Amino acid sequence: MAARSRPKKSPSVIKRARQSVKRNLVNKMVKTRLKTLAKKVDEAVTTNNSEAAQKTLAEAIREYSKAASKGVIHKNNSARSISRLTLKVNKLLKAAAA
Repeated sequence: MAARSRPKKSPSVIKRARQSVKRNLVNKMVKTRLKTLAKKVDEAVTTNNSEAAQKTLAEAIREYSKAASKGVIHKNNSARSISRLTLKVNKLLKAAAA
């Protein structure tokens, strides 16, 4: 039985591999940013800083929506995350008002 030769790669396969690596890096960067923003909102809520919480929430909503529209994360994942963060901030604002 003869040894198998290495499969040939067409130029399109090589290009797709390059694109995949670049896309993976961009997607990772965006996901990391989303997690960081979520942590900032949580931190602002735990320190009872309503002004900072509202500010970072607005930024987080914008980034989550953008990531969903670009296809980095699923739209339902985005909606769920936005909803949870909004509930936390609203709870804080309600407690601060009372």
